[in-house]
Amino acid sequence: MSISITKRAVERIEEIRQNQQLTEDAPLRVSVVSGGCSGLTYNIEFDKDQVQQSGDKEFEDSGIKLIVDMKSFLYLAGTKLDYTDGLEGQGFHFYNPNASRTCSCGESFSL
Repeated sequence: MSISITKRAVERIEEIRQNQQLTEDAPLRVSVVSGGCSGLTYNIEFDKDQVQQSGDKEFEDSGIKLIVDMKSFLYLAGTKLDYTDGLEGQGFHFYNPNASRTCSCGESFSL
């Protein structure tokens, strides 16, 4: 299982890359950290240094390279990354089949 990215998320990622003047091969690092009202929260950022750590898993979907540390991958396997800009909020959203509970804003989760 890997992490998939919707077309809308790909478009926004490419737009951000262009605005930040990053190369097309700059990977996206996705991780899970402690925090938020449900206990765990998502973190997403470009890995500008492209330094892969021991145990990192690497995926590619729709031309976007993702790097996930092994601990985070255990929480994120099968997750879909989407981007919305509608009335319900603008930003990246994670649809995580492993989450048993999410907070109302969708930024944190628990297992």
